[in-house]
Amino acid sequence: MSKRILICTTQVPFVRGGAEYLAEGLRDALRARGHQVELVAIPFQWHPVERIADHALAWRLLDLTISNGQPIDLVIGTKFPSYLVRHPHKVLWLVHQHRQAYDWYGTPLSDFANTPEHRQVRKALMQMDWRGLDECQARYTISRNVSERLRRFNGLSSTPLYPPSRYAGQLRAGPYGDYILSSSRLDRAKRLDLLLEAMALTQQPVRLLVAGAGPEREALDHHAQNLGLGKRVQFLGFVPDAELIELYAGARAVYYAPIDEDYGFATIEACEAARPVITTEDAGGVLEFVEHGLNGLICPTAPAAIALALDALSADAALAARLGSHGPARVASITWDHVVQALIP
Repeated sequence: MSKRILICTTQVPFVRGGAEYLAEGLRDALRARGHQVELVAIPFQWHPVERIADHALAWRLLDLTISNGQPIDLVIGTKFPSYLVRHPHKVLWLVHQHRQAYDWYGTPLSDFANTPEHRQVRKALMQMDWRGLDECQARYTISRNVSERLRRFNGLSSTPLYPPSRYAGQLRAGPYGDYILSSSRLDRAKRLDLLLEAMALTQQPVRLLVAGAGPEREALDHHAQNLGLGKRVQFLGFVPDAELIELYAGARAVYYAPIDEDYGFATIEACEAARPVITTEDAGGVLEFVEHGLNGLICPTAPAAIALALDALSADAALAARLGSHGPARVASITWDHVVQALIP
């Protein structure tokens, strides 16, 4: 039976990443199965910290029960603060909460200071989260890692539900070329600095292609220059989909080692393209798919250890092919059919 469904998501103007691809992919999957679906997005600004509650309140004040005189059957909340919307039939598919107030709190990745004002904002945010999340008729997350955070910080249970890559069915295995591929947004949490420092320690003439844009682009470019990497590293910026698919197909391996990642589409894409994944022991959701020595190499979080992995795969195309061949089976069960059956029973 066709339903009228709204997918609630947060918009950060001029930024596109995994959360945007997830929401659009879900919309398209639901429409393909006969449902009437729209995205509802409200811009979110987390600076200054004192304004976060205002942006959360904007979702709380929305009335999404009726549109154009007809009832809305279901709303699906995704990332903070979209899941605070009120609706009698609300389902959660959690991308992540406001990590600066949770697992990043007290680290350089958080913009919360240890002041009475910021502590009060954090307390209020966590209270709002608990209320909005507890209202959901069903709670799903995009990984076991996100589910564990929800349990640890909010005491709420949830079910992991992995989202497919936007390239599902298009990625393919090509020859194992002479370059390592990194495909991600260029920000501090993705830890491209570790990769550049590892590149400076390799014994093999490893090449690196970095696909993606973000606020750390200039700093990473300077870092590569200071390390003397020269033409061994190319920053490609935004890469069109067809070109990125070709880059996956021809890579020797894919590097993806963010700090405690929520999920990591680059991991899924690498596996689908039969590329081994180089990652670290603290990469979070990435480790739900990468098994050391089976479909990738999991390293200690140190440039020297990553350099050894880069050298091993660069020197041995047969090793890369053996590890890469196990990737597709690891992600074969991640389909939109499975997602839709869970969210829309």
